[in-house]
Amino acid sequence: MATSYVYALGRIEPRFPRISVEKEFVQATGRADTVNLTDRQALQQVLEQNRYLVKQLCWVMTIGGLETYLVVPRDPTDWNRFAETLRPNPKPGDVDLILGVRGPLAPPEMCNGLLVPIVAFDQLYSFDRDSLIDSIPQPENVAAEKFREAAAEVFDRIMQMTDNAGATDGDRALNYLTVRYPAIYAAVAQAHGRNCSLTAVDVRPSPLGGVRTIVEVIFSFTDRATDVVEKQFLRVDVTDEFPFLVTKLSHYYDR
Repeated sequence: MATSYVYALGRIEPRFPRISVEKEFVQATGRADTVNLTDRQALQQVLEQNRYLVKQLCWVMTIGGLETYLVVPRDPTDWNRFAETLRPNPKPGDVDLILGVRGPLAPPEMCNGLLVPIVAFDQLYSFDRDSLIDSIPQPENVAAEKFREAAAEVFDRIMQMTDNAGATDGDRALNYLTVRYPAIYAAVAQAHGRNCSLTAVDVRPSPLGGVRTIVEVIFSFTDRATDVVEKQFLRVDVTDEFPFLVTKLSHYYDR
């Protein structure tokens, strides 16, 4: 069978797979100094002090509020990477990104009956929306505040695509661009300056693919006064686990 890759944006949360693990966690919490800590802060502290429990928990990625993947590391030494996903003070803009290989459905006993695909990750990143936007180079011809607003709108729009599980070629390309290609944010901010709105984001296979799997990501901007549509596109190679840019953002003309 062909390998199925995943490039997903969501939130990773720990779960108790069995009542015995939950009871062990309660006992570990009783031994820890958790005075004046929130439940989340106590969870983080207990797992940092009792790293053996990290392997005993199951780690679930939710996308759009739905349980989507059961996440495990491909490298056994990467279990502690899950500790990075535990923010002591979580915020709505917190995001976890996984790159890995999609496997079969988890057996019921693996995570208290949860039936979702297993993803073995090679890379796991945790960040928040504001930090990502602050790291994007600002275009010279766009005011800082206007650029932040436009970038936040683009990021939120992609994150709210509930059918984007980061498993199809198009979803992987789009998620890659969201975190790795700042030019798409600049394009939207500049379009707002021309009184245009981002009205569509389409992904289609590229006829130039050949033996490689290449997709075209097309951004449609509609003039708010005239309804005239202009498009820009780029190509992304999603043949292997790690997508990469093939052509930069440029004008698109319908065939």
